[in-house]
Formats: sequence, structure tokens, C-alpha cells
Amino acid sequence: MSAVLNRAGTLSVGLVGGVVAGAIFKQVWKVVAHQEDTPDATDIERSWREVLVAAAVHGAIFAVVKAVLQRGGVLGARRVRSRRAT
Repeated sequence: MSAVLNRAGTLSVGLVGGVVAGAIFKQVWKVVAHQEDTPDATDIERSWREVLVAAAVHGAIFAVVKAVLQRGGVLGARRVRSRRAT
């Protein structure tokens, strides 16, 4: 049962992380590129450079958000386990 709960928790944290990273990326792109819409790889009006830079920035933001959430989850689980042991 705990494995199922752990899997569900991991999945929900991943989904939340993706949504948070997407929102952060949209705000960063507005400030940096002075554009409302973020580039999409299928948008033929955008240059290769713009699409690749946007993808790299989005990936970096996602990686940082993922690391923060995973690290927080590990530290939180450690605190819960240490409280149960006492």
C-alpha cells in the first residue's frame, strides 16, 4: 500500500512541478523576450534560434523546479521517518 501511495505522491508532485515550471517560464519569457506568447517548435514564423533558446530556458527552469520539489520531498520524508522512530 505504501508503494502505491508513494507512486501517487511522486506523480502528483511531478504534475505540479510541470505546471509551476510552465508558469515560471511564461513569465520569464515575457520579461526577457518582450513577447506575450512563448515560441512553439511547430510555429514556422519563429526562427530556429528563438525556438531552441526557449526550449533550453524552459528545460533549465523545469530542471530547477524538479530538483527543488524532489529535494523537499526527500527532506520531508526524512523528518516524518525520524518523528515516527522517536
